[in-house]
Amino acid sequence: MELDISKHSLPVFEALASNVRINIIHLLAEQPRNMKELADALGLSSAIISMHVKKLEKAGIIRTDRIPGKGGVQKLCVLYVDKMEITFPTKQQVKQEYHQTEISIGHYTDLQIRPTCGLATPEKIIGEFDDPRYFFDGERVNAKILWFYQGYIEYKVPNYLLSSQHPKELEISMELSSEAPFTNSNWPSDIDFYLNDVHLGQWTSPGDYGDSRGKYTPSWWPSVVNQYGLLKKIRITGHGTYLDGKLFSNVTLNDVAIREKQWTFRIAVEEDSVHVGGVTLFGSGFGNYNQDLVFQLFYEKEN
Repeated sequence: MELDISKHSLPVFEALASNVRINIIHLLAEQPRNMKELADALGLSSAIISMHVKKLEKAGIIRTDRIPGKGGVQKLCVLYVDKMEITFPTKQQVKQEYHQTEISIGHYTDLQIRPTCGLATPEKIIGEFDDPRYFFDGERVNAKILWFYQGYIEYKVPNYLLSSQHPKELEISMELSSEAPFTNSNWPSDIDFYLNDVHLGQWTSPGDYGDSRGKYTPSWWPSVVNQYGLLKKIRITGHGTYLDGKLFSNVTLNDVAIREKQWTFRIAVEEDSVHVGGVTLFGSGFGNYNQDLVFQLFYEKEN
């Protein structure tokens, strides 16, 4: 979950400002529970628990599912997020302008993959699972989720930088996970990123997540396969490349030929990696973040 310092994030901050609600989050991190189980565990009445649950649900921290129970339909509470990132305003961010390009998951320009694999639009599966031929099907341009076990997928990205604009940093964000048979939250995969054939770094995805449905995943999507990923942000600057704010490599903007009229971005699972566990890419209409591949090139204008 991404937050900023604005009124839009207030419901989340308010939901976390309570010992009871913090305790509820810890209980749900262990396993989903119904209202009675939460009330018994915390020694509170069902009415009070219901009030706290509504605040957490409004903030998008948990969700409640109605399921059959012994006494009829009951509410099952499920923890909905596993990570929060708060972006604070900075002087640099306020001053900088940027070009933004969003590339749909299905708009790849090259690939070389091995099963397991597949892709889908928000409405249906394209072709059949584990047959790479369907990655060349005409409908693939509408794909909003894809996955493969080993290989690479590549995207061409237009660069709208003008000669009078000086690049300061490029941020690339995407939602992704490993690719396990069905799902497995403990399924590490070494995923490599390249820009214009320059290796930016390698990130080890912890797993392929299916413990709860993705926030934007369509209702028809099978519950036994990939549901959501983790939002990762790669930031290339004049001093190095960072992943989620931590140094990823020493690659700089100059190293990747940032002024080229178009860039080539590759996501790969190399055959000789220590952990070959595939990759799943989530686009808008799937997962928890409702976005495709997003490229933001920050720049300064000439005086």
